[in-house]
Amino acid sequence: MTALRTLPAQLLAALRALVVLTVLLGVVYPLVVLGIGQVAFRENANGSLLEVDGRVVGSDLVGQAFTDPGTGEALPQYFQSRASNAGDGYDPTATAASNLGPEDEGLLADVEARRAAVTAVDGPPAGAGVPPDALTASGSGLDPHVSPEYARLQAARVARERGLDPAEVDALVEEHVQGRVLGFLGEPRVNVLRLNAALEGLA
Repeated sequence: MTALRTLPAQLLAALRALVVLTVLLGVVYPLVVLGIGQVAFRENANGSLLEVDGRVVGSDLVGQAFTDPGTGEALPQYFQSRASNAGDGYDPTATAASNLGPEDEGLLADVEARRAAVTAVDGPPAGAGVPPDALTASGSGLDPHVSPEYARLQAARVARERGLDPAEVDALVEEHVQGRVLGFLGEPRVNVLRLNAALEGLA
């Protein structure tokens, strides 16, 4: 009988806890986090969107392909991003890696095909290797960066296609090299979207 008499009280206490926690964790906490993000990290909180001439051209957190919409062929006048296995390429709803091992025949074939394509288009100097990130896809499939080496390899082709001074394009690449995070995390990198946006300013 005691349990029966206290059941309504227990249910009422549980309901009060549900309401309080819903308000705190479902309303107050998200609003506080949103407010902090908008004040202290506004650009990041809003997706790190890049605008050119008042038009959003992408996010510098998500890679994108610089290809012809009709043929899907790489546009030679732009720096090219790292390969992507996310959906049809750089699809945030299908972010994924191939999960193929280093001895997988399919992966090895892809690497060799990419090596041939990069060599044919950008022709690394004799004795110079093709940067690894030009041959492999990123783990997320959304990597917005390439290595400085890969960007430098593409500079001569971009300058030639646009009729620009190669030294000017080389200097632009160096301006966009980002160092290691906090000076020791990760590797130096170049954001391809930001580099191509700056490139448009030279043409």
